[in-house]
Amino acid sequence: MDLSLFLSIIIGNIFINNFILFKFLGLCPFIGVSKRTRPALSMGVAVIFVMTLSSIITWCIYNFLLLPFNIEFLRTISFVLVIASFVQLAEMIILKTNPTLYRILGVYLPLITTNCAVLGVTVLNVNMFFKQGGPVPGSFFYTVLQGFCAGVGFMLAMLLMSGIRERLELLDVPESLKGIPAAFIVASLMSLAFMGFAGFKF
Repeated sequence: MDLSLFLSIIIGNIFINNFILFKFLGLCPFIGVSKRTRPALSMGVAVIFVMTLSSIITWCIYNFLLLPFNIEFLRTISFVLVIASFVQLAEMIILKTNPTLYRILGVYLPLITTNCAVLGVTVLNVNMFFKQGGPVPGSFFYTVLQGFCAGVGFMLAMLLMSGIRERLELLDVPESLKGIPAAFIVASLMSLAFMGFAGFKF
């Protein structure tokens, strides 16, 4: 196992190449669900679940189905189907275990299906860990790790944003900046702050 690659996947996906604050993927649930900490945490956990399991299944599909039959052009549609299936599973689990949370998350839970961050991590896995028509050594492990860490980075951004927005509600914010305008300003400042991690060396 390449320790430097291992560390770069963990730190890179959580801090340096955060899917929300660096790649700007998944902004819809980021802005929509980050008003309160509890829904933000639940959305983050759901995204971790979907990203990790989608990474596992899409790796298997790409390695054992798409590559052997030379049908890699079906990558996007097959990955979207896998993601949609896991989102439906997550939605059913939350509905059964916590109906209140299901109502709080509302339309943003099914929106994980169209969350480009989830599709982005599966495509990134294939681009990074498959070379010359086959998986690189340790490809499966790196794929699972990247899916999990990308979800953790997503949840971290959600929690930071929700904490800031809860504090903003207690302050005297100008009327023109309340709500979405303030959220975008905070998101841009967070993105600038996370750029400071780009100097990490392994």
